[in-house]
Amino acid sequence: MEIRNLGLSGLRVSAIGLGCNNFGGRSGPEETKAVIHKALDLGITLFDTADTYGNRGGSEDLMGQILGSDRKRIVLATKFANPMDDVGVKAGAARRYIMQAVEDSLRRLRTDWIDLYQVHSPDPLTPIEETLRALDDLIRQGKVRYIGCSNFPAWQVVEAQWTARASSLNAFVSCQDEYSLINRTPEAQLLPAMRKYGLGLLPYAPLASGLLTGKYRRNAPMPAGTRLAKDERLANRFLTDRNWSIAEKLGDFAAAHGRTMLELAFSWLLAQTPVSSVIAGAARPDQLEQNVTAGNWHLSGDELAEIERLRTA
Repeated sequence: MEIRNLGLSGLRVSAIGLGCNNFGGRSGPEETKAVIHKALDLGITLFDTADTYGNRGGSEDLMGQILGSDRKRIVLATKFANPMDDVGVKAGAARRYIMQAVEDSLRRLRTDWIDLYQVHSPDPLTPIEETLRALDDLIRQGKVRYIGCSNFPAWQVVEAQWTARASSLNAFVSCQDEYSLINRTPEAQLLPAMRKYGLGLLPYAPLASGLLTGKYRRNAPMPAGTRLAKDERLANRFLTDRNWSIAEKLGDFAAAHGRTMLELAFSWLLAQTPVSSVIAGAARPDQLEQNVTAGNWHLSGDELAEIERLRTA
């Protein structure tokens, strides 16, 4: 397993990370245990969860039960800010809530520290300096090692980095955002800002909700039980004529090189700067093996140029 620095920080993470959003929800205790142990066997070190995953707390709780002493072997990343209740009290990025949220996550995860603590989404009601000062205090207390953000637009990332620099506070080292061969929105503004400030990208949804797995075919029945078959909102978002066209061209490109769509999707992301680790969920151990293998195609400059040509043709 390739190990990379997370941006310009000293935090080292596996090139393929484990997204833990299924734990405590779609995946029960036994399924979760099997996936976690397989991830450890495969050399995956980055485990990414959030307080809201698994019906608000379920993912962190299961991970805390299962990891035990193996917790020391991994880079444990979690998030806060998205609602943990229905009344808006347990939410946001204000100091008052951050101090409570971190203690709750530490308790569920059964650990003394979080390696990467991420703001799950921007809080329009709280000044970024307040958020950063609270997170800086957690780092100084040893409860958090590094901090990052998720789903921040480029201007807010820049504002946060400038605020941290001007106030001599610990700054974000990473961003976690949706990015794939289908959704390349971050390339316009976010990625240039991240390169400027040395942040590492942790892309999620690398397979565009399954469109880049190759298991879907245009004008054909969708496989039963798949995400796009069950979720009409996601299907309407991803299964557009434009996306079908891109996916079909990419599928032909991968096949011509004796590769799968899965290999192309992961390896292309790992070839992009500033990607540090690709976050991918898994409900079964065999899916993890496929994810790890998929990142081993080292695309050449000519191959990357051909992919760009296909996308814009």
